[in-house]
Amino acid sequence: MKKINFEKGNGLVPVIIQNAYNEQVLMLGFMNEEAYQKTMDEKKVTFYSRSKNRLWTKGETTGHYLIVKEIYLDCDEDTLLIKVEPQGPTCHRGTVSCFDEEYEKGFLYELQTIQNRRIEEKNSESYTYQLYQKGINKIAQKVGEEAVELVLEAKDNNIELFKNEAADLLYHFLLLLKAKGLELEDIEKILKQRHQEAHT
Repeated sequence: MKKINFEKGNGLVPVIIQNAYNEQVLMLGFMNEEAYQKTMDEKKVTFYSRSKNRLWTKGETTGHYLIVKEIYLDCDEDTLLIKVEPQGPTCHRGTVSCFDEEYEKGFLYELQTIQNRRIEEKNSESYTYQLYQKGINKIAQKVGEEAVELVLEAKDNNIELFKNEAADLLYHFLLLLKAKGLELEDIEKILKQRHQEAHT
């Protein structure tokens, strides 16, 4: 990363916090050099609180930490974008974001992370883990079954049943990707490449 210019803002730089999985903007804070270094060392977002005049690790009292995934510096080298995995609500009011934004887009990435966590935890009561343990043939069979059910519902007029079958298919499709050692991003890259090739 290029060198952060803390001098422009009298020792502080604004920091935009974004959910790494669904790209929702969660909050804005400020960092000085010490806060930035602590964030880098601990992989938990630490701000400089202007009201408290001290370093403040987000979640230090609630446990709702912001786990650092990626850090980007803007073109002027005086603003940071940090993509995080939030460990709970970000806002002090208990809401997901400080910007009161209703946001469903991108939840597939969060669901992918949840599935991965269930598998890593080896939770025997988890449907995801149970199916994953049965192997790729069983998972693929389930994807096929859900696809057929979706097609059948598409021919009827019950939109709620159709939406639920679509959700079931996506859930099991993500699990199939996991079983193949892939992620949703890998499929997105192919779609993006096809789009670029079609417009060149």
